[in-house]
Amino acid sequence: MESEQPHVEDQISLSKYSKRVILETILGRPDGGVGLIGRRIVVGGWVKSSREFRKEPAVQAPEALGPKDVLVDSALASPSHVMPTGTCILAEGILQKPSLQDKEIIELKAEKILHVGLVDQDRYPLSKKRLPLELLRDSTHFRPRTTTVASVMRIRNALTQATNTFFQENRFLYVQVPIITTTDSQGSSEIFQVTTLLAKQKADDQSGTDDFEGIKLEIIKATIKEKSKQIEQLKRSDSNKEAVAAAIQDLKKTTELASQLEAKQKQKSGKHSIQTDKINFSEDFFSCKTYLTVSGRLHLESYASALGNVYSFGPRFHANKFDSKKYLAEMWMVELEMAFSELEDSMECAIDFLKFICKWILENCTEDLKFVSKRVDKLVVDRLQLIVTGPFEKISYTEAVETLKQVTERKFETKVEWGVSLNEEHESYLTDEVYRKPLIIYNHPKELKPFNIRLNDDGKTAAAFDVIVPKVGALIRGSQSEERINMLSTRIKELGLEKKQYEWYLDLRKHGSVRCCGFSFLFDPLVLYATGLNDVRDAVPFPRSFGKANN
Repeated sequence: MESEQPHVEDQISLSKYSKRVILETILGRPDGGVGLIGRRIVVGGWVKSSREFRKEPAVQAPEALGPKDVLVDSALASPSHVMPTGTCILAEGILQKPSLQDKEIIELKAEKILHVGLVDQDRYPLSKKRLPLELLRDSTHFRPRTTTVASVMRIRNALTQATNTFFQENRFLYVQVPIITTTDSQGSSEIFQVTTLLAKQKADDQSGTDDFEGIKLEIIKATIKEKSKQIEQLKRSDSNKEAVAAAIQDLKKTTELASQLEAKQKQKSGKHSIQTDKINFSEDFFSCKTYLTVSGRLHLESYASALGNVYSFGPRFHANKFDSKKYLAEMWMVELEMAFSELEDSMECAIDFLKFICKWILENCTEDLKFVSKRVDKLVVDRLQLIVTGPFEKISYTEAVETLKQVTERKFETKVEWGVSLNEEHESYLTDEVYRKPLIIYNHPKELKPFNIRLNDDGKTAAAFDVIVPKVGALIRGSQSEERINMLSTRIKELGLEKKQYEWYLDLRKHGSVRCCGFSFLFDPLVLYATGLNDVRDAVPFPRSFGKANN
């Protein structure tokens, strides 16, 4: 027991709820922890790699960025128990200078092993060698133990903290909007419907079994396609032979399952589909049609019409059946509405918001940014600086179309003409080749935007804008809401929407109407921007995409 209290600079932080040392408080010190040599501490983590010398295994149990050596005498624990990758260890010991000359500044000489969580080495998917991120998508519950995914998640956490800090500091009120809603806020057909009546329909129509098998087969075929791509990438990379063999065996089993289902379907006569028009939704849980929300901005507007500036942060859902590296079926979005504001106000808020959160990452994720710059993309910091220090170019949709029509050195897959939705190839060309900076495109054709966006005086365009950045394209889509009830009712009728769905929204125009502006911010693609990753499935803890919903 020490007779004196340690100096302030020698103090270390314990995890409040587990009595172990938070490793960042040691490794994050200017001296790397050298001033703490001789101190007794308790640390915990999972083995990343191990080696054996002088009959004492040394394991690296990472909890934060960078390896941490723990020297374990074989008398304390069997090497076969503590050395396998993935083993969980809680150890008490003394900090000392490293036993071997390597990159480490300090190590822990274990005196007690308080816990060992064993690993089934034949089934554990991770190894000492680095595995491609594509292969790790089938092990979403284990991949945060890899250094790359751990760094990405810390950056994602910092972006979340920065988001809430920005809005709280600017006096926005946080409002929880519903995930289950009766309103299709964007007038989209690609939405998830919520019902508890499918089991009843299945009992009434035994052919429903064919439907579910057909859906399952479609999902399995999509999985086969993805696994085949992963194998090709593994073969081109430096992955170990065991990883390639395991992936091939997994593909073989999946292919066999698909063949069995196809054969089973051929034996059954007739094809049937789930008929939602035959379902009596008055008997459903909510007594009406309900959906997973694609946007919370309509609901936020009702609170902005009473409280001023409001925002929400949560999952939004789109039932698109295409393969995308940027979009998922479940996407996390930040949405806001501001009362007494117009389109220009919303644009300025969007610029300030992006600058704030990018600066936050640069100031608070230094070590993780160094790692992803080295491991993933060396231009990560430069791109963040581009947003923090650089100006945003603003052009109208019409100007964007005219600029693209003048391009002769490149042929776009989608022909550029007024009225066409600008897609990723158009947006990336404008930001990467023409302006080389973040870009705001405003006043889009009304046909391309939801029903509730304010119609401009020209009668052709709507008061909407998109914020486009290099690498990932559109990050923010904003607009000014239509406050004129006659114009709003006309748009609902033009688009063939069910007016009954929107009666509550129209009520906001009948009683104390106010001009509102806001935007939807795609959180997951910003993680790609801040980490250099190319596929959003690697930037989300548990991604949900067409044909894929692990865990």
